[in-house]
Amino acid sequence: MNEHDIRATIDKHWAASASGDQVAEHEIYHDDAVCEYPQSGEVIHGRHNLLALRSHHPGKPSGFAVRRIVGQGNLWVTEYVINYQDKRAHTVSIMEFRDGKVSHETQYFADPFQAPAWRAQWVEHVLHPIG
Repeated sequence: MNEHDIRATIDKHWAASASGDQVAEHEIYHDDAVCEYPQSGEVIHGRHNLLALRSHHPGKPSGFAVRRIVGQGNLWVTEYVINYQDKRAHTVSIMEFRDGKVSHETQYFADPFQAPAWRAQWVEHVLHPIG
């Protein structure tokens, strides 16, 4: 699979995720895929378990916005923002592909925080709305 095809597969994955289509969202994964959540120390083994875990999430996202996708070869990174019941989670997904499907994914989730006043003179304050 070439990079154009991988990017199209990723775009389809995130569109399915945003629309709540759990089956289409998980077509991107190998049956033996591994997904890691380093902040909680969890490792999910297998597409079936990943689909089950996400399907049982008690706080379904109410908004989802991809900020950017970059990648080359078999390694792709997506930055996105998820809104869970009026709380934003800034998220990074690192996907490793094998034979056109994700074999390993690592996801990092970060809560927003207030910017300290001392650095205001050097920065632009931008909020990224969720669409």
